[in-house]
Amino acid sequence: MELHFLGTGAGMPSKERNVSSLALKFLQRGGEVWLFDCGEATQHQILHTSAIKPRKITKIFITHLHGDHIFGLPGLLGSRSFQSGEDSLLTVYGPPGIKDYLEICLKVSSTYLTYPFEVVEISEGLVFEGNGRRVYSGLLDHVIPCFGYRVEESPQPGKLKAELLQKRGVSPGPLYQELKKGKDLSLPDGTVLKSKDFLSAPVPGRIITILGDTKTCDNAVKLGKDATVLVHEATFLHELAEQAAEFGHSSAKIAALTARKANASALIINHISSRYHKEQKHLLLEEAREVFFNTSMANDFSVFPVEKPVAADLEK
Repeated sequence: MELHFLGTGAGMPSKERNVSSLALKFLQRGGEVWLFDCGEATQHQILHTSAIKPRKITKIFITHLHGDHIFGLPGLLGSRSFQSGEDSLLTVYGPPGIKDYLEICLKVSSTYLTYPFEVVEISEGLVFEGNGRRVYSGLLDHVIPCFGYRVEESPQPGKLKAELLQKRGVSPGPLYQELKKGKDLSLPDGTVLKSKDFLSAPVPGRIITILGDTKTCDNAVKLGKDATVLVHEATFLHELAEQAAEFGHSSAKIAALTARKANASALIINHISSRYHKEQKHLLLEEAREVFFNTSMANDFSVFPVEKPVAADLEK
């Protein structure tokens, strides 16, 4: 998996940062892409990448209905109709109201979509399950209803301990595959081989938590619990924490405190106010790292790989 940041600014576009949009790219399954938020000019940002193709986007998750998170959506949906080679279903998930917004935009502009399309208005809980993945949502604390998303990957089977099987006189073959699937087997002499005795510990799936706009709240910690990567807004420095909270936003320090409370492995901060120019952005990163060292700052077009845990490391 890779996280591709298409827009990392707050409120309105600036010369350095476009407004919110983030793509989660799956490196298997044909390069499927899930998009999280779709601010103004997101499709233009995509044109500046070589890795993200609109026709590969199968799901779009909207955190909330503020314009800097949705104004690029109708245009992207319309342009996708001009992309050849894919007719897979595209599903948009979002808060109540997202369906009316899209229906009105598409109707008034006489935009006809040439591919299967559906809109799902969500509440808290399980949003999607399939292909070894689950997506959960939870309400955050913003000035309008705003959701965060938690993407969970199913655990992978442990590594087969082939050397132990060979010592038991079991040669490589179909039995190895059965054991790896978790099935216990009986040999001709009556010996029972239990799969758990010949498999290392399962490899936990990755967890990616992507939060919308929010001030500090319990659900942000719950959604980010033990996350491989937590993406959290950091609109202001903490010296403006009161102003941030008034408008339902967080400081870099609050993002870091959330990551620490959640026991996340890594934190990526984004949604940066345009008041912080190029020469000032390091201040937000430094503030977060004082609390949670493994913090990175996303800029437009930043790409972060989300690595799988290594089985050998898990057994140390």
